Amino acid sequence: METRRTVLTHLSGALALGLGGLKLDTVQAQAQTPKRGGTLTFAISAETPHYDPHGSDTYATLHFAAPFYSTLLRFNLSKFPAVEGDLAQSWTGAPDLMSYTFKLHPSVKFHDGKPLTSGDVKATYERLRNPPQGVVSARKATFDDIGTIETPDPTTVVFKMKNLNASMLEHFASPWNVIYSAKDLAENPAGPRTRINGTGPFTFVEHVRGSHVSGRKNESYFKQGLPYLDGWKGVFTLQAAAMLNAVQGGQVLGEFRGISPAERDRLVQAMGDKIRIEESSWTLNLLVCFNVEKRPFDDLRVRRALCMAIDRWGGSQGLSRISTLRAVGGLIRPGSPFATPESELLKLPGFSKDIKKSREEAKKLLADAGVPNLKFTLHNRNLAMPYTPAGIFLVDQWRQVGVEVEHKQFDTAPYLATMNAGNHEVAIDFSNLFMDDSSLGLAKYLSVTRAPENRSRSKDPELDKLYDDHLRERDVEKRKAIIRAFEKRLFEQAYQQPLLWWHRIVPTHKVVMGWKMSPSHNLGQDLAEVWLNT
Repeated sequence: METRRTVLTHLSGALALGLGGLKLDTVQAQAQTPKRGGTLTFAISAETPHYDPHGSDTYATLHFAAPFYSTLLRFNLSKFPAVEGDLAQSWTGAPDLMSYTFKLHPSVKFHDGKPLTSGDVKATYERLRNPPQGVVSARKATFDDIGTIETPDPTTVVFKMKNLNASMLEHFASPWNVIYSAKDLAENPAGPRTRINGTGPFTFVEHVRGSHVSGRKNESYFKQGLPYLDGWKGVFTLQAAAMLNAVQGGQVLGEFRGISPAERDRLVQAMGDKIRIEESSWTLNLLVCFNVEKRPFDDLRVRRALCMAIDRWGGSQGLSRISTLRAVGGLIRPGSPFATPESELLKLPGFSKDIKKSREEAKKLLADAGVPNLKFTLHNRNLAMPYTPAGIFLVDQWRQVGVEVEHKQFDTAPYLATMNAGNHEVAIDFSNLFMDDSSLGLAKYLSVTRAPENRSRSKDPELDKLYDDHLRERDVEKRKAIIRAFEKRLFEQAYQQPLLWWHRIVPTHKVVMGWKMSPSHNLGQDLAEVWLNT
C-alpha cells in the first residue's frame, strides 16, 4: 500500500510543470536583501462581492482579503507543493493519518488586540465543515472527513478524523481557510462577509467601492521582521485597457492574476527591461455548466449535444493566441500527475478530434430531444480575459449545430449571485484550484447538497461514492483509476465540462521584489515578504 508521502511525491512534479517560465531576474531578486517601507499599488481586475474567503471561489476575494489574514498552514512556493507553518509553529500527523496535532505560535493577536487561541482555530474549522444557516462554506466537502476538533490548551489544536483523507494536510494549507475570531463568529456567524478582523501582516484601512482597497502594516504581526511594506493598495481595474495603461504608466506596479499573450507583448514592447514577465501553466479552467433544474437542460441528450458541438482542439489553437485559454484537459490540470492523458481523453464525450462527426451526432441528439432549433441565454462574467472570448467562441460553436444563443455578461457579484441562486440556464463557470490534488479538483462536481459550488445543481450519488472511495485510496494507480471513473461518469452525464485550461502570465515592475510565482493565482497573496527596490 502506498503511503501519503508517495501520493505527494507524484504531486511534486507540479513544481517543474508549473514554473517553467521562472526568469533568472526573479531568482536574483529573491536573493537580495529586502528593503523596508513603501506602498505597493497593484491592479485587481474584479471587485469581490464580499469579504469572506470561506464562502467564495473567486480570486477577487483572496487578492482583496489575503493580506489581512493567516491560515493554519500554507504552501511553500519555493518548494511547491510542500507545506509550511503559518499560524502553526509545528505539527505532527499520526502514522495512520487519522489525527493531526498543531502547536500554534504564541502571542498572536487579532487586529482588534484580542489574543489568538486554539479556540479560534476550532471555531473557524467548525464553520468550514458545518456552516450555520445563512453561511456558505464553498469547499465544505473537503472537510467531511474531520470527526472532532479538540483544544487541550490555548496553543494546541487536535483534528481527529472519522475517515482517512490522504490529502488532508494540504487542505489545512488552503489559502481560503483563513482563521477568524471565535468571539466574532459567536456574535455573528456571517460577520466576515462585511467585517475584517484577522491576524495577517496588514490591517484593513478602507474599501472604496468601484475604486480600491488598502491595508497598513500590522505593527503587531507575529512573524518577526515582517512585513517589509508600510502598506498596499489594490486598485480595481475592471477594463483590461485601463489595467494595461496603469501598469505601463506606473500607477500600478503589477497585476497578480494574469494577462493575455497580446497584453504581455504590448507591455514588453512599451516597457522593455522595466517589466518582469513570469509564465506558468495554471490550476484553473473554464467550465460549460448546464443547470439541470431548467428545461430542456434536465435532458441528458441536450446537455451531451451541446458538449459534443464544441471543437476544443481547434479552439485551443485560436484562443491561445488571443486569450489566457490554452490547454485541452479533463478535471485535473493537464500534464500534472493525476491528469488524464490525451489518448484517454479522446475517448470521452466532447473531446473527439473528429468535430464533423461529433456535430452530426449533436444535431441528431437535439432532434431526438425535440429541440432542433434550441434557443437559450449564456450567462457569463464581464471579464475580458478570458470570459469574453470564451463566450463568443461558444456562441459560434453552438450556432454550427443550429442553436441560437444570447450571450449576456455581468460584473462579478451579480454573475456569481445568479449562478448561486440557480437562476441561469447555461453558464460559463470556472474551477479555481490552488493545487493539483484530486480531492480538491473533483469536489466541485459532487451533489449540490454536498458541494454548494456545484452550479449545475446536479445530484449524483454515483459521483459522490466515487469521490469518497478515491479519498480513502492511498495506492496511486488505484486512485488514478477511480479518478478516471469519476471523470467518465461526469462527462457522460454532461452536467458540466471543462472548456479549456488557462495559461498564467503575470507582469510586475522590476522594482517589485519577494513576490513568488506559482501555478495558482490564489497562493502567495498575503504580501508579507514583498518589498520595493526603489
